Amino acid sequence: MRYFRLILGALAMIFVAMLAAIVTMRVALHGGEVTVPNFAGMSITEASNAALSKRLDLKIDNKFYSTVVPAGRILSQAPAAGSTVRKKWQVRVTVSLGPQQVSIPDVVGQPQREAAMNIRRMSLDLGAIAHIGAPGDPDIVLAQTPPPNAGVDRPQVSLLLSQSSDASSDTFVMPSFVGMSYSNASRAAAAIGLRLTYVADTPPPATAPAASTPAPAAAAAPGAPPAAGTPTTIPAAVVRVASPSGPVLSQKPEAGFRFSKGDTVRISFVHGSAGQNQ
Repeated sequence: MRYFRLILGALAMIFVAMLAAIVTMRVALHGGEVTVPNFAGMSITEASNAALSKRLDLKIDNKFYSTVVPAGRILSQAPAAGSTVRKKWQVRVTVSLGPQQVSIPDVVGQPQREAAMNIRRMSLDLGAIAHIGAPGDPDIVLAQTPPPNAGVDRPQVSLLLSQSSDASSDTFVMPSFVGMSYSNASRAAAAIGLRLTYVADTPPPATAPAASTPAPAAAAAPGAPPAAGTPTTIPAAVVRVASPSGPVLSQKPEAGFRFSKGDTVRISFVHGSAGQNQ
């Protein structure tokens, strides 16, 4: 019985020790957890103080334009408000830049360095940079996203640059001209050896009613004006329009297709009058 009591006592002590360890572990784990506050609408200073009071690490991850949230206020956050995280957890926030105040500059045809300077001069960020094989000088801007003067939600401009290609190959990847002005599209196309054909999407207004085939009239003396009432025929003429001012709506072939130097790309645009030109 004595040994039995000793064994029971030892088991009881072991059980109490294990229970105490479990409780201590749970307290330690949950004691280091906090609830993420709602930073939406706060200023950066207010959000920093709120994060500091919860022993959280606040990081500004993005900046977006917004017509709803004033500039300098928090737009969104991750993790979401109400989430339970460990202390010193990093909370990423997006800050509002307020309504868009700048226009996107036109940098197509510019060298990369000059384009980057012009973008930053407008308080914009340089976004993704991609390269495509093209004849001519390398590191020339062939296209940009977003296009000039576009409305955007991020202060960022991405560029498509030319790069030296295999001299033995005349085949390249077709860039996108959609959204560009005609002058920009022309410069970008010329830089990679393409020809542009443009056409407006509305027919031109009739300049004069087409005359039916006139009946034979009496011959007039050479050099004499036609007799009154004599029908005349307006000769056919090629209708040409001024260089389009609207953005490119579509192109054929589309971006991503292969092309060879000297190929022709057909682009369409919005214009008050229409026509076709080479």
